[in-house]
Amino acid sequence: MMRYAIDGSVKPERHSNYDVVIVGAGIAGLYCALNLSPALTCCVFAKETIDISSSWLAQGGIAAVTASDDDPELHFRDTLVAGAGLCDEAAVHVLVDEGPRDIRKLIDMNVPFDLNEYGELDLTREGGHHKNRILHAGGDATGRETVKVLAYIASQRDNILFRDNTFFVDVFTDDKGVSGLLVKDEDGKYETVATRHLVLCTGGIGQVFTSSTNPAVATGDGLAAAIRAGAELRGMEFIQFHPTGLWTPESRGRAFLISESVRGEGGLLKNAKGDRFMVGKHELAELAPRDIVARGIYNEMRKSGESHVFIDITHEPEEELSKRFPTIYTECLKHGINIAHDYIPVCPVHHYMMGGVKTDLHACTAVPGLYACGETASTGVHGANRLASNSMLECLVFGRRAAEHINETFEKSGSSSEELMPALPVRPALDLDFAALRTRMQRIMSKHCFVIRTKEGLETALREMREILATLMAGFDPAKAYDEDLSLAIISESIILSALSRRESIGAHYRES
Repeated sequence: MMRYAIDGSVKPERHSNYDVVIVGAGIAGLYCALNLSPALTCCVFAKETIDISSSWLAQGGIAAVTASDDDPELHFRDTLVAGAGLCDEAAVHVLVDEGPRDIRKLIDMNVPFDLNEYGELDLTREGGHHKNRILHAGGDATGRETVKVLAYIASQRDNILFRDNTFFVDVFTDDKGVSGLLVKDEDGKYETVATRHLVLCTGGIGQVFTSSTNPAVATGDGLAAAIRAGAELRGMEFIQFHPTGLWTPESRGRAFLISESVRGEGGLLKNAKGDRFMVGKHELAELAPRDIVARGIYNEMRKSGESHVFIDITHEPEEELSKRFPTIYTECLKHGINIAHDYIPVCPVHHYMMGGVKTDLHACTAVPGLYACGETASTGVHGANRLASNSMLECLVFGRRAAEHINETFEKSGSSSEELMPALPVRPALDLDFAALRTRMQRIMSKHCFVIRTKEGLETALREMREILATLMAGFDPAKAYDEDLSLAIISESIILSALSRRESIGAHYRES
């Protein structure tokens, strides 16, 4: 694996220096920034804008113990069961024990969580939970409402600077660890940034697959850069395929998510004949953990030859559905589906990466000064399968913990930004159709690394992906499309290798052979 995505032809035109740099402006990045000491200068880089992120799109909610009849120990048990025994129990205890205080902090920040008729938090239940503990804001717009509040508060802080439309390229290191990073603006101009504290909150890897609930910017740039910098990985084979992406005839690209909350509110999974097929497959039927529901739907589709199944929530009044699920109700109407009267066509789509850059309980990676939070990280909380709505809580808890660790261990960068660039050889210029190459990679991964995997399919995928990776590493192109395709190839290879090495089926990783 080559150390840097760039080659010797790159000449940065700008240089800067910050105490802390956060890459990613979702919930993890914003909450981390807000918990840093006001004495530290912090720059938050966003690949595009804050309204283009997985956090912004998140519908389901935030799982945390806030009700008097609930207990962190119960949340702990549900998380471990969903994680199929592979969770880091210490990390899960941190999540469930500290999470409620971060929720109280969000309430104090005026995040508009939904309330019931008595003025109390309106808590719902999702797959794998045995208690109602899911908080929502704006019905099915929890991520958007939370990001809006956090971004506004962060924008008022004198020590926090936002930089939109900036692409993160590489991590620089020296004998002490992180020394800085390389970014590129929308005009393709490079900038070196000196810092000893770099927090990667770059989100997911949705563009690895043909169809994903992730936004188009989710190309795993932070994860790939961390891999090149020598960070350890964990659980790359554990990828969550959401059972219920909205199926449309042109299903490709970003899939609209039919939130698990719809099933939590009584939605039933049915096949084309109108029969429920999850009954008897698991004690929670439609509310079983996502990997079980996804496989149930996938197998039903294989058996019937259909491209999708259905959610039936037509027993609920239209007024209630439009109020509880305004985003879903409106989006379905755009496709000619009135969820109060029509079945909703759904199929499994890529949704979430449980694995990632291995971190400790303070979000630290194996590279000193490099932190990872949110979907980029593998804190050990999710194990082999993420419990519904634990992801946003993980962003909050470990984003805060990263900030607290930085506050306690802060070291001023002594590097000059101009001195960060390593001496690199110039690689041959590439002449590739990067869009076509991405489509090819997505088809490989969607065929061989989807809900159900086989040894033969994984070996085929590895061979083809390594051919693509070798082609990309043999040369260089300054286009962003090159950087993104390189990231996708690096990540895909890591996923395939992990899936091959784990021969048993567990959690979201399921092998037929």
